[in-house]
Amino acid sequence: MILQALNSYYERLEQDRAIGIAPFGFSRQQIAFCVTLNADGSLHAIDDIRERNGKKAVPRSLVVLGNAKPSGSGINPGFLWDNPAYMLGYKSDDMKPERTRDSFVAFRKRHLDAEAAIDDPEFSAVCRFLEKWNPAEAERHPSLVEISTGFGVFRIRAADHYVHEQKSVRQWWQQQLTDAEADADSTIGQCLVTGEVGPLARLHEPKIKGVWGAQSSGAAIVSFNLDAFESYGKEQSLNSPVSEQAAFQYCTALNHLLRSNSPQRVQIGDASTVFWTERPTAAENLLPWVFEPNKDTENEALKNRIQTVLRSIASGSYPGEFGNPGTPFYVLGLSPNAARLSVRFWWVSNLGELIEKIFQHFDDLRIEHSKERDPEFLAVWQLLRETARDSKDIPPLLSGAIMRAVVTGCAYPEALYGSVLRRIHADRQLDYSRAAIVKAHLNRRNRLGIRQLGKKLYVSLDSSQPNASYHIGRLFAVLEQLQKDSLPAATGIRDRYFGTAMASPALVFPHILNNSHHHLAKLTRSKELAIDDVSGRRHRYVSLITDICHRIEEFPPFHDQTEQGLFAVGYYHEQRWLYTPGELKSDHS
Repeated sequence: MILQALNSYYERLEQDRAIGIAPFGFSRQQIAFCVTLNADGSLHAIDDIRERNGKKAVPRSLVVLGNAKPSGSGINPGFLWDNPAYMLGYKSDDMKPERTRDSFVAFRKRHLDAEAAIDDPEFSAVCRFLEKWNPAEAERHPSLVEISTGFGVFRIRAADHYVHEQKSVRQWWQQQLTDAEADADSTIGQCLVTGEVGPLARLHEPKIKGVWGAQSSGAAIVSFNLDAFESYGKEQSLNSPVSEQAAFQYCTALNHLLRSNSPQRVQIGDASTVFWTERPTAAENLLPWVFEPNKDTENEALKNRIQTVLRSIASGSYPGEFGNPGTPFYVLGLSPNAARLSVRFWWVSNLGELIEKIFQHFDDLRIEHSKERDPEFLAVWQLLRETARDSKDIPPLLSGAIMRAVVTGCAYPEALYGSVLRRIHADRQLDYSRAAIVKAHLNRRNRLGIRQLGKKLYVSLDSSQPNASYHIGRLFAVLEQLQKDSLPAATGIRDRYFGTAMASPALVFPHILNNSHHHLAKLTRSKELAIDDVSGRRHRYVSLITDICHRIEEFPPFHDQTEQGLFAVGYYHEQRWLYTPGELKSDHS
């Protein structure tokens, strides 16, 4: 299903000339330099054709003949493009000069052998250059030192195209592809992707590049390199028969989605995630921002457009610019695994259903902010970040589990909830992001009937919540604030007792409730709160504590994980309710 969807996406891209996707037998490469020749084949210049991106020079993306350079130690020259070692017999700081010389000889031979068949003056000029060129002359061109690791192409002086773009050259190349399909050595079979009979790919190329953490030379989704993975005498990828053309097309489509600065990809944990639709729609470029809403952009118009879409989804509305809600939509997450790629998650639905699930995700996470700088919408990576002190300690499978919950509406993974609770216990911090995760997890399980709460948790304080654990958390927040007001310099009860109060309330609440009498006695006039009447402040605290205690029949000796989460949300809600500069509220009405 994944390969079929990618193959169909390639066919869609092929119809859009503005995209310039590479056709079968060609590839898009990053070209850094151009060997410019005179009509007689003599060298005119070696030009740096990289483009400027701010202060940085980046290679120019061009469609060239043939697939990407395969990895390995063999000599495999490209056709009318390659690196300086093949094209010019030059490599800076060359540790293997003999290999460099052999590479140039192989490159020259491949072109001279094809000259008669191509019969084109521009190609013949390249052949004359290769015949006469002395690799020792390369050192006279200082620009090669800087671009020696990049790829290059040929051009005839004053021509408005590169030699590999010449019509007769391309026609000859296409004929070579046709002849290769008819090669008797090819393995013929039925393609699992298209259902057509034709030559099957032994290796699926071009290699997939752009997956974070994978090999820079590229990796594969489909590959077999051990006898244990093979059956019925079939070797390598013939175990999963895919035609050479279909393999090229799905790999090329995936590389297009994973390309640098692609608007259709985001990084979620260790998973490089790409999005596309069956038909062109604005959702392709805008929905990735739903999963990474805090991604920086200097384009104010785009930023405003994204915020409009996000707020529309968060309100439960379908963004009109997304078009037909029935349009099929695909989400693919890939993670590195040595020379292969692991599929972290794969999801197929339509835009209408996806927007409905994302709305539910936003609604589950919605909780009162603790600071002005709290993000309006939490990105998936922000949820992951709350599970570990260091990003490298985040469980690798967790990103896929969270994405599955977001796009399918299933329960959030227990690993997310458990990890956040452990972090709260460890550092006794309960900020906006953590509170939102705990609330979302509990509400979704309640809605799905996994663990009934009796009543869902609201965005802000709910004094009618029937769960005692929620009110125990509220009580702890009030007692903490009372201590801060009476003994500002003392070590807070949160630092001493928060974890125990959250897990085993009966062990600590009798003690801290008893201490609250001393804290009430030590209340003095507050400079921060506009309340001069000390007795009035005491009365307000007593009223708050009494009101909450009436909702708690007893302090249980043990809280399970659900009850700990209710404690955390109650504590957070009460903190937000209490924190109103200039006043101390006296009731929860």
